[in-house]
Amino acid sequence: MIDHLALLSRRHTIRAMMATIVGASMSGCANLIPQSIGLALTPSPLTDPAVFNFALNLEYLEAEYYSRGLTGEGLSADLLGPKPGNVTGGRKVNFNSRYIAEFVAEIANDERNHVRFLRRTIRKSPLIEMSRPEIDLEGSFRAAGAAAGLGDNFDPFADEESFLLGAFIFEDVGVTAYAGAAKLVSDRASLEAAAGILAVEAYHGGLIRGQIGEMGQATIDKANAISAARDTLDGPTPTEAAIGGGDKIIIAPSDANGLAFHRTPQQVLNVVYLTPEKNKRRGGFFPRGFNGVVLHT
Repeated sequence: MIDHLALLSRRHTIRAMMATIVGASMSGCANLIPQSIGLALTPSPLTDPAVFNFALNLEYLEAEYYSRGLTGEGLSADLLGPKPGNVTGGRKVNFNSRYIAEFVAEIANDERNHVRFLRRTIRKSPLIEMSRPEIDLEGSFRAAGAAAGLGDNFDPFADEESFLLGAFIFEDVGVTAYAGAAKLVSDRASLEAAAGILAVEAYHGGLIRGQIGEMGQATIDKANAISAARDTLDGPTPTEAAIGGGDKIIIAPSDANGLAFHRTPQQVLNVVYLTPEKNKRRGGFFPRGFNGVVLHT
């Protein structure tokens, strides 16, 4: 029997992140509007704390998903903030492959460290709400699975295959989100930090894609259907690449120059809220929307 808690503990010890607090100026922030007010946010000028707050909401989703799939438990109390939202769904997965359990443990630890680092980075920003947003790991996946033709009761925690397909739903989104946010970051140290997180997320995404490819054509077809459904949410700009099939597996979704696709903040929101409508403030994986200030660009 695989001891998932022991795996996570060992990964935490080996790969504990040593990070420097990234300072960021909050001057000129009059146009930053908290999500709780319910208004669209088009900040000008953009601030690095707002970009990192956007990323933190996504990292909370990933961290809760992997932590609950690995151990059946969510994030520790020190990472939740003063007013954390509830998490619906999620349970320990019966991993039969030690290899898959090992890399899920590593990813879970990385995502937890991302949450910790981003919280530390934006802690001094007065407009940032760092509490975990409300997250839905149940109804959102059923809706996403139904949209992809996987049935009305898709459960990513049912088995290894389902868990990897669930991870695929948002792993590519995280990579394209960081790639798209690069031009919004002004401080050099902040950009370096964002690039570091992007690199790790890209490793995760490539690994998930490769493992799905190893599972055979039936699993690949399901992932390709997820990619096609996801592509209907964020408009005509190229942001997707199916995993492929047969004798060709696509590990890195990229353009003709070999550059990663990127999504704007609005495109990211469309995907995680599971709607193509640009005026939505909540839905999908985030029933009450993102916490803090939100980029709508």
